[in-house]
Amino acid sequence: MSHSNHGYFLGIIQTEIHCNNGWHRSGGERFLVKMAAPLTLLLIVAVTIRAALNRSSLAELIAERVEVVSPITAWKRVIEGLALLDLGVSPYSGDVFHETPLIIYLFHFLVDYAEITFMLADVITAVALYMAVKEYNKQVFRKQKFSLEADRYPADCLELIRSPKEMYYIPLKVAMFYLLNPFTILSCVAKSTCGLNNAVIALFVLTTIKGNVLLSAIFLCLATYQSIYPLTLCAPAMLYLMQHQYIPVNFRRASFWWFVAQYLFMYLGSLFVIVCLSFFLLGSWDYLPSVYGFILSVPDLTPNIGLFWYFFAEMFEHFRLFFLCVFQINVFFYTIPLCIKLKDHPVFLIFMQLAVISIFKSYPTVGDTALYLAFLPVWSHLHRFLRNIFLVSCVLLACSALFPVLWHLWIYAGSANSNFYYAITLLFNVAQILLVSDYFYAFLRREHHLTNGLYLKKKDGSEATLVLK
Repeated sequence: MSHSNHGYFLGIIQTEIHCNNGWHRSGGERFLVKMAAPLTLLLIVAVTIRAALNRSSLAELIAERVEVVSPITAWKRVIEGLALLDLGVSPYSGDVFHETPLIIYLFHFLVDYAEITFMLADVITAVALYMAVKEYNKQVFRKQKFSLEADRYPADCLELIRSPKEMYYIPLKVAMFYLLNPFTILSCVAKSTCGLNNAVIALFVLTTIKGNVLLSAIFLCLATYQSIYPLTLCAPAMLYLMQHQYIPVNFRRASFWWFVAQYLFMYLGSLFVIVCLSFFLLGSWDYLPSVYGFILSVPDLTPNIGLFWYFFAEMFEHFRLFFLCVFQINVFFYTIPLCIKLKDHPVFLIFMQLAVISIFKSYPTVGDTALYLAFLPVWSHLHRFLRNIFLVSCVLLACSALFPVLWHLWIYAGSANSNFYYAITLLFNVAQILLVSDYFYAFLRREHHLTNGLYLKKKDGSEATLVLK
């Protein structure tokens, strides 16, 4: 990079950082008020929308939608579990309740404030994501400024450099993408316990980005306790925290293994404590097969937006175990290759893992999809490299509109069958896979350009075409 261009752009970055972060020195109160005001307004609008829908006649209809609730997260099943608990019967004695013991004991005390609890969960999720992205942006600025000072970027990559000005409102956009997403609103109105799980995962992301090892392990443990699948987030969390503490990812270093042992000890220790607490609350281990066995064995084939229900409804019984293992391993299978490829970018890896969980879990809902979609503003700088974003966006919107239509034609009108509904489910998941893979491609391409230059040339001087394999 030429010294003139380098000095000019570095000066812009430093000026914008000074202007946008000047509150560290003198204008702190004005800056905080300026950022807190739109976030507060957003929270008020989001809570008002949810409160209005909760009071409307649509609430009962939304609570029955198979796209919004699953056999695990449905509020009516929580009510059934509470009724059994009040009668002195184990809520897991039948085949109705499949949530964790801590959830049922939480609502044993808060059942009269359920609406407020779910709205508060959404607020906590949005604020936690807002704070996490704000902290992440600060780290991106510091890393980028250091690279500019060290003259690490090629001369033709200045237009790829992210400025503080363009990232100023990204945390607010993330909160907006979560709170005003129709998927999130529907989940809250339906009182889907997916909202509580999202809150725990958001707190895990926040504590991880803040560098708090103990709280990161505890919140990851709570998320795993809820639905098993967040177990895959353990790897990106450790990668990020090792970066934060300047511990190299080197299998030959004792410091690497010492940190892994520490994190796993805190994570598994917290999990052991919660599992034992659940046992003491219930007085039995009945919840283990009813919760985790239910998630892994997929006995309830109620239609949903996932890939499991139709396939296993048509499956010959003697093939069931084999294909069950094949389907379930999808969530965990992609963790290792993604960790290898994105070991230097653990926050993007967390986004990828959340998307994989949302697509391939056994009982997904639109609330799971809303969580990883909230991260899209963080990667807004990748838009120039996206190839299918318009098509994928249209497909996702069309599928969301067609879900209730095809359900009505199948269940009520009788003019369609399960194939129609599964076809739109399959298309919805294909669109999600295309969306995630497109962002993955765009991210890798930008990183390649930052290393090798934006306009690649062949040896003979002609323009080269980049092909990522």
